[in-house]
Amino acid sequence: MAKIAREMVEKAGVNVDQLVELLVKNAAAELTTFYYYTILRVNLIGLQGEGIKEIAETARIEDRNHFEALVPRIYELGGKLPDNMKEFHDLSACPPANLPKDPTNITAMLTILVEAERCAVRGYTHICNLTAGKDHRTYDLALAILNEEVEHESWFSEFLGEGPSGHFLRRGETSPWVGKFLR
Repeated sequence: MAKIAREMVEKAGVNVDQLVELLVKNAAAELTTFYYYTILRVNLIGLQGEGIKEIAETARIEDRNHFEALVPRIYELGGKLPDNMKEFHDLSACPPANLPKDPTNITAMLTILVEAERCAVRGYTHICNLTAGKDHRTYDLALAILNEEVEHESWFSEFLGEGPSGHFLRRGETSPWVGKFLR
């Protein structure tokens, strides 16, 4: 653990135990979303599903990257991941993005995808609000993840016909904001 990191964040007025709990819950959400998006992506078939598959794959890989980027910060602040995967799954900040009862219902599939992203946007916005001006490293990380989650949400919401977002699918690049935390 980087003791000075925790000390400085505490001195800045952040409840570090609460922050670590939020980071662990969001890490659990990222890893479980990666798993559930794998199942969702496999079931995106047919004319309607194939058009969404590439976007779902980008969001899936980026969610895994978000998990990988969160883990070092959790440990830097004196936290740790649970030893038990089921426990980790169950403390996720967001509900499971389960496959709909009818996996051929693309609207139901998109609704699950967009709601998962909206949960993530709410979670990272909360972390940004807690750390803004106080914990620069966690804020920077949460903001980077937030930027990618906002794009994911916009991609899926456009397919639901909620209006244009101005965001475009990235070609050949994943995690443009979070990438610096993975090096």
